[in-house]
Amino acid sequence: MFNKALQLITAATHVVVIQAENPDGDSLGSALALEAILSDLGKKVSLYCPVEIPKYLRYAQGWDRVETDLQKDFDLTIIVDTASATLLDRAIVPENLARITKHPVIVIDHHLTESDLPFEFTAVNDNTAVATGQIIHAMAVENKWPLPLDACENLIVSIMADSLGLMSEGTSAKTIFTVADLVERGAKLSTIDARRREFMKKSPEILAYKGALLQRIEYYLDGALAIVHIPWGEIEEYSDQYNPSVLVLDEMRLVEGVRLAVALKTYPDTKITGKLRANNDAKIAETVAAFFGGGGHPYAAGFRVYHNDLNQIKTELIGAVDKALKEYDKK
Repeated sequence: MFNKALQLITAATHVVVIQAENPDGDSLGSALALEAILSDLGKKVSLYCPVEIPKYLRYAQGWDRVETDLQKDFDLTIIVDTASATLLDRAIVPENLARITKHPVIVIDHHLTESDLPFEFTAVNDNTAVATGQIIHAMAVENKWPLPLDACENLIVSIMADSLGLMSEGTSAKTIFTVADLVERGAKLSTIDARRREFMKKSPEILAYKGALLQRIEYYLDGALAIVHIPWGEIEEYSDQYNPSVLVLDEMRLVEGVRLAVALKTYPDTKITGKLRANNDAKIAETVAAFFGGGGHPYAAGFRVYHNDLNQIKTELIGAVDKALKEYDKK
């Protein structure tokens, strides 16, 4: 499964690792782990994300090496945790795309659906893996690559994030064996989680804002769909401290009867983004996001549209969720 990617990595001298503009624990942990592994193999590695890494993710050591400008002299691109052009929109603007397409591209993603990326790439995917980090661990073990301590820790960050602490339906025996191997190599779960909890702390202002957001949640489809809207003014005011959608999505999912939770954000340029989180009884997040040209995974997905009418997008969202739930329940 890894042969073509191995050939490309072996031939490369400078690798750039790209995350989408909605970085999460899996994408960041995977990118940092690749940096450590490939650096030990003698490669120059640059990390790129078109947005600043959110503060709640900065417990992953090395996050500050992720740059918001794309390097110019790389000869291999590795994209982690997505193959969606929508989610990579800001990463593949024309000036970046010209640099990326001059050299080979590898996409490593644990749920690599049909891609709409405007270039050819070598895919490394395993739909049985709970996180992209699990695939990277398998690549390293199979190819006898070094797994330094910082790589092990960040692979755990990746796996724990997308497996919901090894409690998601996608967690398998192989996932647990992977974590056990990383622990055996020196990574300490308690140390990583202590850092995570420290960065999860909220100021009194943010806690009060969270309460206000919870009061604004709207319920549709007999309570199966929960939506909260976050306007630009609040994004501008609070995002530097904490991602507003992350503040409430888990609580929204845990309301009785809710099957899908969605946070909608509106921006001055008419951009509207949606972050989706699904429960086990309705694994439709990816399906709904795809309706708007987005992507992701059955439990977590996102989309971006440009439209000046939030109510219309909300109406379309309700219709898309209704259809997806009916099709899911028929299965």
